[in-house]
Amino acid sequence: MDIDELSLQKARQLFESGDIDGMEVGTTRGLQQIHAYLFGGLYDFAGAIREVNISKGNFRFANSLYLKEALAAIEKMPETSFEEIVAKYVEMNVAHPFLEGNGRATRIWFDMILKKRLGCVVDWQKIDRTAYLQAMERSPVNDLELRALIQPNLTARTDDREVIFKGIEQSYWYEGYRRG
Repeated sequence: MDIDELSLQKARQLFESGDIDGMEVGTTRGLQQIHAYLFGGLYDFAGAIREVNISKGNFRFANSLYLKEALAAIEKMPETSFEEIVAKYVEMNVAHPFLEGNGRATRIWFDMILKKRLGCVVDWQKIDRTAYLQAMERSPVNDLELRALIQPNLTARTDDREVIFKGIEQSYWYEGYRRG
């Protein structure tokens, strides 16, 4: 079994066990808790803030020299509306605090903020992979496209196993994981 499959099992367990309910919502520490849960025992850096610079394609994520300050600023961002929560999600994506597994952990973190503040989560299985990845790529410049993609796919079914687990599988698929 590979790392993605093991991590996917851990993601399911995170919700099935109720452990997700004990994690901080909207904080860097909460994101670290989620990341450590998903990747603990799989990566030696699970839950640890990176200390090196990383990039994807032509995009450089937050410089490691300023990452802790950037994370502190993101943590203070407001979470009172859908627009504010998306803006915070976009900034955390730009920060990319971990060496690997940022997208999967941050989407769960984002859903937990939405659930706590607005009583909804994203029904990820309804969001096309290509459209999502393109919207995320453009979101640091303008998050309108991302908001327009996500907002119609919000659901109040925050404890629905199908929404949660199909969403987790979709989240892993966004990162290239395919069941074998």
